[in-house]
Amino acid sequence: MKTTLKLEELAMLLLGIYVFGFLYYEWWWFLVLFLAPDLGMIGYVFNNRAGAFLYNLFHHKGVAIMIYLAGFFFFVPVLQLIGVIMFSHAAFDRLLGYGLKYEKGFHYTHLGTIGKAKKEDAQLS
Repeated sequence: MKTTLKLEELAMLLLGIYVFGFLYYEWWWFLVLFLAPDLGMIGYVFNNRAGAFLYNLFHHKGVAIMIYLAGFFFFVPVLQLIGVIMFSHAAFDRLLGYGLKYEKGFHYTHLGTIGKAKKEDAQLS
C-alpha cells in the first residue's frame, strides 16, 4: 500500500508540473518557488499549535486547489501560480513521507512519526 500511495503522490506532482506548463510564467519560477510553502514552518517559532496550523495551511492540497481555482475563475494568474506551487510541493512532501502535522509537534504527522521522534518512539516500544 505504501508504494501505491507514493505513486499517487508522484502522479499529483507530475499533474502540478503539467498544469504549471499552461501558466504564463517561465519555468525558473517553478524551481525558485517550489520550497516556498515550507515558510509555513515559521509558526513553530511560537509554539507547536501555531506551527501545525501554518504548516498545514501551506501544505493542504484542498487549500491549494481552491487558490488555483480562484485564480482561474477571477483571471488572477498569480493565484494560479500559488495554487500550483502549493499543490506540487504538498505532493512532493507526501512522496517523501512528510504529512500534515499534529499539534503534538513537528515530527508527528498524519502519515506517521518522522525524524528524531520516530527513533524515540521505537526506543520506548
